[in-house]
Amino acid sequence: MIETPGYLPTEALFPIVVDAMFTKNFLLVMFLGLCSYVGLTTSSETSKGMSMAVTFVMTMSAILTWPIFYYLLKPNKLMFLQTICFILVIASFVQLVEFIIHRYSPALYRSLGIYLPLISTNCAVLGVVLLNVKEDFTYGASIVYAFGAGLGYSWVMLATAAIREKLIMRGVDRFSGFIGAFFAAMMMALIVVSYFGVVKL
Repeated sequence: MIETPGYLPTEALFPIVVDAMFTKNFLLVMFLGLCSYVGLTTSSETSKGMSMAVTFVMTMSAILTWPIFYYLLKPNKLMFLQTICFILVIASFVQLVEFIIHRYSPALYRSLGIYLPLISTNCAVLGVVLLNVKEDFTYGASIVYAFGAGLGYSWVMLATAAIREKLIMRGVDRFSGFIGAFFAAMMMALIVVSYFGVVKL
């Protein structure tokens, strides 16, 4: 008999979404997936495209990796292959997203540049599917958590892009480079961890 996590009540799913979006936000609290954050938050359009791509890959990867782990790897005692299998699944969805964007939005494809294929090795995406297994989430909870993590990634990307874009337009050049991105991340992280009680300031 295959052992899978038990039933999770519907009312327990909302705290999982809040946790993924704010309390344990991958960008501001866990500091995972910062390469695209640093490189793409100077433009709202580019940030929006990357956010949609990452959310899609996170959610679809969760949908596929959970049954792979519980119905293939765990019963056959092949858990040591989980990272490799998960990366292959993520890379497959990234290729699909890359093809769709290249086909229907060449301008966005060019603006995303190297960061689009790098979603395959984005530690935030891999972190989501690994945490689903580590936390013993049910199938539904794992999908909800992945989608919530994608929303958390998205709001941080879009908020930072809006702030940096306005400041750069007003001539505040220090927000246009690498240091500016980390300064913006630091300020937003302080707000989030203080408001949600992650760290008492």
